[in-house]
Amino acid sequence: MNIAERVAQVYSQIPANVRLIAVTKQVDAQQIRQTYNQTKIRDFAENRLQSALEKKPMLQDLSDICWHFIGHLQSNKAKKVIQEFEWIHSVDNLALLQQLDKIALQNNLQRSICLQVKALSDPNKFGWTISQLQQEFAEIEKCQKSLSIRGLMTILPIGLSSEQKIAAFSTIRDLAKSLSASSTVTLDQLSMGMSGDYREAVACGATMIRLGQAIYSL
Repeated sequence: MNIAERVAQVYSQIPANVRLIAVTKQVDAQQIRQTYNQTKIRDFAENRLQSALEKKPMLQDLSDICWHFIGHLQSNKAKKVIQEFEWIHSVDNLALLQQLDKIALQNNLQRSICLQVKALSDPNKFGWTISQLQQEFAEIEKCQKSLSIRGLMTILPIGLSSEQKIAAFSTIRDLAKSLSASSTVTLDQLSMGMSGDYREAVACGATMIRLGQAIYSL
């Protein structure tokens, strides 16, 4: 199958309200343009700032692309990421969130944020544990001078069964509901699900799925 056929297959398996984000970290600008021209995808994600900086100038004429940052964000790259991406899914600690809010305010930029949370213990993933997020949420609430905290993001450990994936995604969904009910933040976005587990994520309420291999057959 080609890109258009793979994308059509994914769309046939998800509700219309789920936002399909094409993860383009391993594809070039020409393939991004092809995806744009042949499908209705307008959301594209990179996990490395440098990669985005190389590709974006070649796609400037595609003015309605929405760029998402999904990689681990180091504090020394925070300012540039704020400038280049409308969405940042991988805000994984309070100090980084506070820094991003300050930078966004100084640069008069409004940005949408997801808080990265570990659904399960995983030393190979960044993010708040559930208990850490709950403990720090009062401080997190304050970080909305120029940031809009929209939801939660998670990446599951590898090797889980379908039942384990559903349980983990359900935990994140319920956490978002709980935090929204007890705070001034409305966490109505769930960025969860990649090529190997997006079906389970969608079944558990994902509003955004991040797909690379399923689209580009990497």
